[in-house]
Amino acid sequence: MMMGEKIYLRKLTVDDLEDLVDMEIRNKELFEQFSVTRRPDFYSIEGQALRLQMQEASWQNDDQYNFGVFVNEGDVLVGSINLVQVVRGPVQSAIMGYTIDQDHNGKGYATEAVRLLAEYGFRELGLHRIEAGVMPHHEASIRVLEKAGFHKEGIASKNVQINGVWQDHQILAIINPED
Repeated sequence: MMMGEKIYLRKLTVDDLEDLVDMEIRNKELFEQFSVTRRPDFYSIEGQALRLQMQEASWQNDDQYNFGVFVNEGDVLVGSINLVQVVRGPVQSAIMGYTIDQDHNGKGYATEAVRLLAEYGFRELGLHRIEAGVMPHHEASIRVLEKAGFHKEGIASKNVQINGVWQDHQILAIINPED
């Protein structure tokens, strides 16, 4: 578990399934604007249970690390954050992604979660570089990353398919300050 001032991050478990499904359903319209296309069973207990199993296998394989974002006061699930496509060898990098419940936007939770996970990636996983891709018009998410120390690097043209359309992404990155 990683503790912050307002939030903490921890691995999601089967005990979180109902809250996870509820959050995904309530935020479906928002999240789907920025996420890869999701299968219909994504919004079910069974679909989320399968997702957690796949995440655990990826964790064990050192491929990706997924966490829930919880508000300290009340232990409320307000989002998720992950490091995916972990690359080892001379590269030592990963890609960060996150979602925050629309009812909790603007409270600093995303920025704090990004900072906590970047610190974890550098200190615990030994990563050198963490990058994130954001649709260029998603200014709020770009601000979150910049406040957490990420820097713009350029535009990756049509690099992620969202809702069947290849979208450009602003690439931002942060380098381990110890390297």
